[in-house]
Order: sequence, then structure tokens, then C-alpha cells
Amino acid sequence: MSVAQGLYLSVAKEFSETPGPRSREEGDWSGEQFLEDVLGPKFDQAAREGTTLMIDLDGTEGYATSFLESAFGGLARRHSSKRVLDVLQFKSNDEPYLIDEIKKYVNDASPR
Repeated sequence: MSVAQGLYLSVAKEFSETPGPRSREEGDWSGEQFLEDVLGPKFDQAAREGTTLMIDLDGTEGYATSFLESAFGGLARRHSSKRVLDVLQFKSNDEPYLIDEIKKYVNDASPR
């Protein structure tokens, strides 16, 4: 997508249809891996360009809470809850409650 429309990231298409545990040590497709390899760089790009990043959560087999906290809480610990929520937008038609869950993890995180 162009900058005017914001950036777009599909977890299922750009990462995995089977997101895994919290950390790389715990298994494949972890929240830590998603944060470091996909979400973090895409977030940084959106922030640099002054645009939003739409996170499409649909198309996976589900999410462990530890994956979501590691990825999105981890992002907030790197930047700040406010900055993350200013840049990120979410789409979750499959499981709409995930959006509030992720926002809670972001708000509960604090920069270290």
C-alpha cells in the first residue's frame, strides 16, 4: 500500500498462519520473532514516514496470549504505549476481541 493509505501487515501472509509462543526458545513463530523480524521494522518504517500501520490479524489458526503480549507489549516497551497506539491500527474480523486484548497489553507495558 502507498504511504497515503498507510502501511499494511498481514500476520498470516507475512509471518505465519500458526503464530506460536512468547519467545524464540519456546518454539517456532514466536511473538519475539514476529516483533524483531516483522513488526518492529514495519513499525519503524511507518513511524519514519509519519503514517499508520494496519495490522491484519485474520487468517491465522489463533493467537496465544503470550505471543500477543510479547509482540505488542514488547513494541510498547521499546517505544511507548502512546506511540504504538498512534501508529498501529488493527483489523480482526475473525476474532474482534483480539483488538481490545492487544490494546490492553500495549497499555500495560511501559518503556524500560
